[in-house]
Amino acid sequence: MTTNAEHHKWLDLTIEKALEPELPICDPHHHFWDRANDRYFLDDLLSDLSGGHNVVSTVFIECQAMYRKGGPEEMKTLGQTEFVQGIVAQNASGRYGNIDVAAGIVAFANLAIGSDVERVLEAHQAVTPNFRGVRHITAFDGSPDVPRPRPFPEGLFGDAKFREGFAVLEKLGLSFDAYIYHPQLHELADLANAFPGVTIILNHVGGPLGVGPYAGKRDQIFEEWKGSMTAVAASPNVVVKVGGLVMPVCGFDWHERAMPTTSGSLAQATAPYYLHCIEQFGPNRCMFESNFPVDKIACSYTVLWNSFKRLAHDFSPSEQAALFHDTATRVYRLS
Repeated sequence: MTTNAEHHKWLDLTIEKALEPELPICDPHHHFWDRANDRYFLDDLLSDLSGGHNVVSTVFIECQAMYRKGGPEEMKTLGQTEFVQGIVAQNASGRYGNIDVAAGIVAFANLAIGSDVERVLEAHQAVTPNFRGVRHITAFDGSPDVPRPRPFPEGLFGDAKFREGFAVLEKLGLSFDAYIYHPQLHELADLANAFPGVTIILNHVGGPLGVGPYAGKRDQIFEEWKGSMTAVAASPNVVVKVGGLVMPVCGFDWHERAMPTTSGSLAQATAPYYLHCIEQFGPNRCMFESNFPVDKIACSYTVLWNSFKRLAHDFSPSEQAALFHDTATRVYRLS
């Protein structure tokens, strides 16, 4: 197990200058947490953002951190929203630059408790005007060799109680972030069609798997994923976060290499996935994401956004604006 200092030393083996440093970016997917030997606070984020890209705003996404120690179980997640709102206040002091950090906050509330979740969501809204919606991770696979981020059962999107809670999102004008694996994409399409009034943001291009029983089958999995994503794109209320493929669960080995990958190599490997999403959903329903610090396992923030800029090089200025900034700010209703 490497230390943070050792990992940063490894990341520094590949240094790049930011491409197109003037292009405005809204990073719609990053985290803050304080875990054993692993802390990621405002200073850490700003350090990663200091590589030259023009990040003007960000969206915080829930990450099972800083929940309340006591109180009703369904209300414990308010601790995370309160924690992030504290960082928003810290950043608003003006001492940390002009980036609008956590301009949107996406928290966790257990939709599986049904309509009772309304009071939980209203409590999150009372904490901060930046509250925008819920991410309820439902990534599930039957194999014990595939990580299971949350202990929720298979097929949760079709559960009547979950859908009762999901309906509250529409009532309150909130969005839904979905993190699933690619075999579950048909479940997401069904949910989206059942609730056309709820904006669903699909995280990490639908979670194509590359570990456990999916290892060594990249071409087969890609074709399955490709067809499923095309089907999901038929639901106009679904937008996609374009990123996340450097996570080990996707089966790439960038985090195990002697040298961190370059943006050119990263762009080449991810292009089939990312360009298919942009082709099917259109730039106005796609947004590049950092997924930091999770994706920091494989590359620096500067290298990651350089890879996105290489991918989008041939798009028009308006399409680039949508992919890097406008889709995210519209979908998350940022000022």
